[in-house]
Amino acid sequence: MSEIRPLFTDVLLPEDPSGLVLLLHGGAQQGARPVDARSLSWRRGRALARRLHPRLAAEGIGTVLLRYRVKGWNAATGVPPAPVEDARWALAQLEQEFGLPVAILGHSMGARTGVAVADHPCVRGVVALAPWLPADEPVGRLHGKVLRAAHGRHDRITSARATRAFVERASHIADARYTDMGPVGHYLLRDIGRWHDVAIAGIRETLVRTT
Repeated sequence: MSEIRPLFTDVLLPEDPSGLVLLLHGGAQQGARPVDARSLSWRRGRALARRLHPRLAAEGIGTVLLRYRVKGWNAATGVPPAPVEDARWALAQLEQEFGLPVAILGHSMGARTGVAVADHPCVRGVVALAPWLPADEPVGRLHGKVLRAAHGRHDRITSARATRAFVERASHIADARYTDMGPVGHYLLRDIGRWHDVAIAGIRETLVRTT
Protein backbone atom coordinates (compact mmCIF):
# COMPACT_ATOMS: atom_id res chain seq x y z
CA MET A 1 0.00 0.00 0.00
CA SER A 2 1.44 3.41 -0.96
CA GLU A 3 2.29 5.95 1.70
CA ILE A 4 -0.33 8.64 2.33
CA ARG A 5 1.08 12.08 1.69
CA PRO A 6 -0.19 15.64 2.14
CA LEU A 7 -1.18 17.24 -1.14
CA PHE A 8 -1.73 20.64 -2.70
CA THR A 9 -5.08 20.09 -4.41
CA ASP A 10 -5.57 23.66 -5.66
CA VAL A 11 -2.86 26.13 -6.63
CA LEU A 12 -4.56 29.32 -7.83
CA LEU A 13 -2.06 31.97 -8.87
CA PRO A 14 -2.12 35.39 -10.49
CA GLU A 15 0.48 36.05 -13.16
CA ASP A 16 3.12 37.48 -10.83
CA PRO A 17 2.17 36.80 -7.19
CA SER A 18 3.54 38.99 -4.43
CA GLY A 19 2.21 36.81 -1.62
CA LEU A 20 0.37 33.56 -0.94
CA VAL A 21 -2.52 32.32 1.14
CA LEU A 22 -2.14 28.79 2.48
CA LEU A 23 -5.66 27.55 3.14
CA LEU A 24 -5.98 24.90 5.85
CA HIS A 25 -9.30 23.07 6.10
CA GLY A 26 -10.94 21.64 9.21
CA GLY A 27 -10.96 18.12 10.59
CA ALA A 28 -11.66 16.28 13.83
CA GLN A 29 -10.07 15.76 17.22
CA GLN A 30 -9.33 12.11 16.38
CA GLY A 31 -9.37 10.19 13.12
CA ALA A 32 -6.97 8.07 11.11
CA ARG A 33 -9.08 7.88 7.97
CA PRO A 34 -7.34 9.46 4.94
CA VAL A 35 -8.72 12.75 3.69
CA ASP A 36 -10.03 12.31 0.16
CA ALA A 37 -12.31 14.14 -2.25
CA ARG A 38 -15.38 13.06 -0.25
CA SER A 39 -14.24 14.92 2.85
CA LEU A 40 -16.72 17.68 3.73
CA SER A 41 -14.02 19.68 5.51
CA TRP A 42 -11.76 19.62 2.47
CA ARG A 43 -14.67 20.43 0.18
CA ARG A 44 -15.53 23.46 2.32
CA GLY A 45 -11.92 24.53 2.00
CA ARG A 46 -12.01 24.15 -1.77
CA ALA A 47 -15.22 26.17 -2.04
CA LEU A 48 -13.69 28.91 0.10
CA ALA A 49 -10.49 28.96 -1.95
CA ARG A 50 -12.36 29.24 -5.23
CA ARG A 51 -14.65 31.98 -3.93
CA LEU A 52 -11.81 34.09 -2.57
CA HIS A 53 -9.32 33.54 -5.39
CA PRO A 54 -10.60 36.17 -7.86
CA ARG A 55 -10.55 38.92 -5.23
CA LEU A 56 -7.14 37.92 -3.94
CA ALA A 57 -5.65 37.47 -7.41
CA ALA A 58 -6.70 41.02 -8.28
CA GLU A 59 -4.31 42.15 -5.53
CA GLY A 60 -1.49 39.86 -6.62
CA ILE A 61 -2.11 37.17 -3.99
CA GLY A 62 -2.19 33.46 -4.83
CA THR A 63 -4.22 30.82 -3.01
CA VAL A 64 -3.01 27.29 -2.24
CA LEU A 65 -5.21 24.62 -0.62
CA LEU A 66 -3.56 21.84 1.37
CA ARG A 67 -5.22 18.46 1.90
CA TYR A 68 -4.00 16.68 5.01
CA ARG A 69 -3.05 13.03 5.10
CA VAL A 70 -5.64 12.08 7.72
CA LYS A 71 -8.76 13.58 9.21
CA GLY A 72 -7.74 13.93 12.85
CA TRP A 73 -5.61 16.22 14.99
CA ASN A 74 -4.51 13.05 16.80
CA ALA A 75 -2.43 14.68 19.51
CA ALA A 76 0.05 12.40 21.28
CA THR A 77 2.80 13.11 23.77
CA GLY A 78 6.06 13.94 22.03
CA VAL A 79 4.58 13.72 18.53
CA PRO A 80 3.41 16.76 16.52
CA PRO A 81 -0.28 16.55 15.56
CA ALA A 82 -0.72 15.12 12.06
CA PRO A 83 -2.00 18.32 10.37
CA VAL A 84 0.83 20.35 11.92
CA GLU A 85 3.39 18.09 10.26
CA ASP A 86 1.49 18.44 6.98
CA ALA A 87 1.35 22.24 7.24
CA ARG A 88 5.09 22.44 7.95
CA TRP A 89 5.70 20.30 4.86
CA ALA A 90 3.49 22.68 2.86
CA LEU A 91 5.32 25.79 4.08
CA ALA A 92 8.68 24.25 3.24
CA GLN A 93 7.45 23.51 -0.28
CA LEU A 94 6.07 27.02 -0.76
CA GLU A 95 9.26 28.60 0.57
CA GLN A 96 11.38 26.54 -1.80
CA GLU A 97 9.23 27.16 -4.87
CA PHE A 98 8.12 30.76 -4.37
CA GLY A 99 9.98 32.41 -1.47
CA LEU A 100 6.99 34.69 -0.86
CA PRO A 101 5.30 35.90 2.33
CA VAL A 102 2.41 33.68 3.41
CA ALA A 103 -0.84 34.32 5.22
CA ILE A 104 -2.50 31.23 6.65
CA LEU A 105 -6.28 31.08 6.33
CA GLY A 106 -7.69 28.33 8.52
CA HIS A 107 -11.17 27.10 9.38
CA SER A 108 -11.76 25.23 12.65
CA MET A 109 -8.91 22.72 13.10
CA GLY A 110 -7.16 24.43 10.21
CA ALA A 111 -6.94 27.61 12.27
CA ARG A 112 -5.41 25.70 15.18
CA THR A 113 -2.94 24.19 12.76
CA GLY A 114 -2.10 27.63 11.41
CA VAL A 115 -1.38 28.96 14.88
CA ALA A 116 0.90 25.97 15.54
CA VAL A 117 3.06 26.73 12.47
CA ALA A 118 2.93 30.53 12.63
CA ASP A 119 6.59 30.61 13.67
CA HIS A 120 7.71 29.63 10.17
CA PRO A 121 9.74 32.54 8.71
CA CYS A 122 7.52 32.84 5.63
CA VAL A 123 4.33 33.22 7.68
CA ARG A 124 3.21 36.79 8.31
CA GLY A 125 0.07 35.84 10.20
CA VAL A 126 -3.04 33.73 10.60
CA VAL A 127 -6.65 34.44 9.68
CA ALA A 128 -8.79 32.11 11.78
CA LEU A 129 -12.44 31.42 10.92
CA ALA A 130 -14.50 29.69 13.63
CA PRO A 131 -11.23 28.36 15.07
CA TRP A 132 -10.68 25.49 17.46
CA LEU A 133 -8.45 27.10 20.09
CA PRO A 134 -8.62 25.32 23.46
CA ALA A 135 -7.89 27.19 26.68
CA ASP A 136 -4.40 25.70 26.93
CA GLU A 137 -3.38 26.43 23.33
CA PRO A 138 -0.02 28.28 23.38
CA VAL A 139 0.26 31.69 21.75
CA GLY A 140 4.06 31.92 21.56
CA ARG A 141 4.42 31.00 17.90
CA LEU A 142 2.45 34.13 16.96
CA HIS A 143 5.11 36.44 18.39
CA GLY A 144 5.42 39.47 16.12
CA LYS A 145 2.81 38.11 13.69
CA VAL A 146 -0.76 39.10 12.76
CA LEU A 147 -3.80 37.25 14.09
CA ARG A 148 -7.32 37.92 12.87
CA ALA A 149 -9.95 35.62 14.41
CA ALA A 150 -13.68 35.58 13.67
CA HIS A 151 -16.33 33.51 15.43
CA GLY A 152 -20.11 33.25 15.53
CA ARG A 153 -21.99 33.19 18.83
CA HIS A 154 -24.17 30.22 17.78
CA ASP A 155 -21.19 27.94 17.11
CA ARG A 156 -21.77 24.62 18.93
CA ILE A 157 -18.68 22.87 17.53
CA THR A 158 -15.94 25.23 18.68
CA SER A 159 -16.06 27.96 21.30
CA ALA A 160 -16.33 31.66 20.47
CA ARG A 161 -15.55 32.44 24.11
CA ALA A 162 -12.33 30.41 23.93
CA THR A 163 -11.37 32.20 20.71
CA ARG A 164 -11.91 35.61 22.28
CA ALA A 165 -9.78 34.58 25.28
CA PHE A 166 -7.03 33.29 22.98
CA VAL A 167 -6.97 36.57 21.04
CA GLU A 168 -6.70 38.49 24.31
CA ARG A 169 -3.69 36.39 25.36
CA ALA A 170 -2.09 36.70 21.93
CA SER A 171 -2.54 40.48 21.87
CA HIS A 172 0.41 40.83 24.26
CA ILE A 173 2.85 39.47 21.67
CA ALA A 174 1.05 39.87 18.32
CA ASP A 175 -1.16 42.21 16.31
CA ALA A 176 -4.32 40.34 17.31
CA ARG A 177 -7.96 41.22 16.71
CA TYR A 178 -11.28 39.44 17.24
CA THR A 179 -14.42 39.82 15.09
CA ASP A 180 -17.81 38.85 16.48
CA MET A 181 -19.74 37.33 13.56
CA GLY A 182 -23.06 37.52 15.39
CA PRO A 183 -25.70 34.75 15.55
CA VAL A 184 -24.10 32.30 13.11
CA GLY A 185 -22.74 28.78 13.49
CA HIS A 186 -19.60 26.86 12.69
CA TYR A 187 -19.71 25.86 9.03
CA LEU A 188 -19.59 29.28 7.31
CA LEU A 189 -23.03 28.70 5.82
CA ARG A 190 -24.98 31.68 7.14
CA ASP A 191 -23.90 35.19 6.18
CA ILE A 192 -21.33 33.68 3.84
CA GLY A 193 -20.61 37.00 2.16
CA ARG A 194 -19.52 38.51 5.46
CA TRP A 195 -17.28 35.53 6.21
CA HIS A 196 -15.63 36.11 2.85
CA ASP A 197 -15.22 39.83 3.53
CA VAL A 198 -13.68 39.18 6.94
CA ALA A 199 -11.27 36.65 5.42
CA ILE A 200 -10.22 39.03 2.65
CA ALA A 201 -9.75 41.92 5.09
CA GLY A 202 -7.62 39.78 7.39
CA ILE A 203 -5.46 38.56 4.53
CA ARG A 204 -4.95 42.12 3.32
CA GLU A 205 -3.96 43.28 6.79
CA THR A 206 -1.53 40.38 7.01
CA LEU A 207 0.03 40.50 3.55
CA VAL A 208 -0.56 43.64 1.57
CA ARG A 209 1.25 45.91 3.99
CA THR A 210 4.30 43.61 3.96
CA THR A 211 4.60 42.84 0.22
